[in-house]
Amino acid sequence: MKILDKYILKSYLSPFLATFLIVLFVLVMQALWLAFDDIAGKGIDLIFIMQFLFYTALIVTPQALPIAVLLSSIMALGNLAENYEFAAIKSAGVSLQRLVRPLLILTIFLSLINFLFLNNVFTYATFKQKSLYVNIKKKKPALALVAGSFNTEIPGYHIKFDKKYGEDENLLENVLIYDLSENKGNNKIITAEKGKIISEKGSLYMTLVLNNGNFFEDHVKGNSSKMPSSSATFDEYEIKIDISSFTGDVESDESIKSFQTLSLNQLKDTLPAIKVDYDEYLEGRALNLYRNSDAKGLYAYPDSLINTKLKPAVLDNFDAQAQLRILTAASAKSEQGLSIIKSKKTFIKFKRNVLNKYETEFYNRIAFSLSCLILFFIGAPLGSIIRKGGFGLPMILAICIYVVYFFTNTFGRNLAEESSVSALLGSWISAIIMIPFAFLLTRRATKDRGIFNIDVFLLPITRIFKNIKAKGNANAQNNDE
Repeated sequence: MKILDKYILKSYLSPFLATFLIVLFVLVMQALWLAFDDIAGKGIDLIFIMQFLFYTALIVTPQALPIAVLLSSIMALGNLAENYEFAAIKSAGVSLQRLVRPLLILTIFLSLINFLFLNNVFTYATFKQKSLYVNIKKKKPALALVAGSFNTEIPGYHIKFDKKYGEDENLLENVLIYDLSENKGNNKIITAEKGKIISEKGSLYMTLVLNNGNFFEDHVKGNSSKMPSSSATFDEYEIKIDISSFTGDVESDESIKSFQTLSLNQLKDTLPAIKVDYDEYLEGRALNLYRNSDAKGLYAYPDSLINTKLKPAVLDNFDAQAQLRILTAASAKSEQGLSIIKSKKTFIKFKRNVLNKYETEFYNRIAFSLSCLILFFIGAPLGSIIRKGGFGLPMILAICIYVVYFFTNTFGRNLAEESSVSALLGSWISAIIMIPFAFLLTRRATKDRGIFNIDVFLLPITRIFKNIKAKGNANAQNNDE
């Protein structure tokens, strides 16, 4: 039996290593293609690109392992069945369960490796890759600015623009700047039709040249100016920005840490603090709304003082002018409460989304580490059923199955992050869908049956057509007579 185990492992490991390297290469190239716009033609050196590819390979390894397990299990068992080796082994009294036992042990070991990668290597590589991005942006501040949204990376300024273009992508269009350099709020606003970023390598300053714009300043209290505000137009205006605090290394920077850079133990320690912060924020907003509504005034008087002659309709107890004042005050209170809710709604959703991401990542680390085991119990019986090896049909089936698994996993995580389902359900929804399918395939492969019996569906249809044809022949004979 040891000879058989070695033969099965050899038949499995050869396609496993080949498929793992192929899938890893494809996933790394996909990540490189997605980041191509950010790094191509930006003067980024080869060392950065090699580091980026190395960390990307570590990040996508937990995704490549399940695909390799699925594909290699279909190919290995499919080759054995296609060459009638599987039939010979079964005729010798070796069951399917005994045949795949060494593969099952290997898959459990790979699942453990996948978990360790997700919990340690993945988090480390994600942090290092983010550090690379931030460092390259600090060396080239123009790369840190993104069109279409406010950019807060540059210290003391919030910068927004519609378009970035030019050979070095340092030319801006429709620029809006909030100058916060004096730490007095956004009392300085600058707009311009065009802008240009000038920064020399290694310089501690970045110059922003603006053309055809307007300058507005709202003077704060205590300012010597007698005017509450001032404004001016300009043809050209230069802003010299100190970026000395923006050029340091970020290896120990806490700002780039996220749920993807934390291990399970760190997530477990971080979650309670995020949950407490979210609950306290909700409690504070609820208390603020309660105070603004003057809710205490609704029960300020005891029932013993209620006048029994009062009319049931509250407004009927007041004259027209009093009714108008009451309705106006009520409308103002309602609009004020609605305004508070609307103003805080987006931030509440943001804080809840952050909490959901941490919770989902915590459960998903465990759920996704079992993907190797789940996909093995799909691939191994499927290979023995279809009896096809090689990279043809097994490749198509493996891609289809993994796409379903990965799509349901991503879909579940998105639902959990949007609070549509719980984080636990969102993380395990793909496993809940695939485990019954794996159980069905394993059961049918053990009993040496196909995926489904086609005759069960074809026989009733065939009988219907035969009956129609028989009736047609009978009617034709009657007409001839």
